[in-house]
Amino acid sequence: MGMSPTERTAQLRQERRHLSKADTDIEEGLLRIRYQEIRVQELQSGGYDSRQAERLVELLKQTLVEWERHRTLILQRLNHLENVA
Repeated sequence: MGMSPTERTAQLRQERRHLSKADTDIEEGLLRIRYQEIRVQELQSGGYDSRQAERLVELLKQTLVEWERHRTLILQRLNHLENVA
C-alpha cells in the first residue's frame, strides 16, 4: 500500500529540512577543518609537537566524508519521494 499525498508531503518537507541541516553541517565542518589546519601550521612554525592536532584534522575529514554520504542518502530519499506517484 502506498502513502497518502499528505504523508508524502510531510516526508518531503522533513527530508528537505534534513538536507538543509546536512548542508549547514558540511559547511561548518569545512570551516572547522580549515581552522584546525591553521592551528597545525601555527604549532609547526612555533616548533611544537603537532601530531595530535594533525590527527584531529584527519578525524574531522573522516567525519566530513560520512556527513557527505549522509547527504547523498537524503538526496536519494528526496528523489524517491518526488517520483512516487
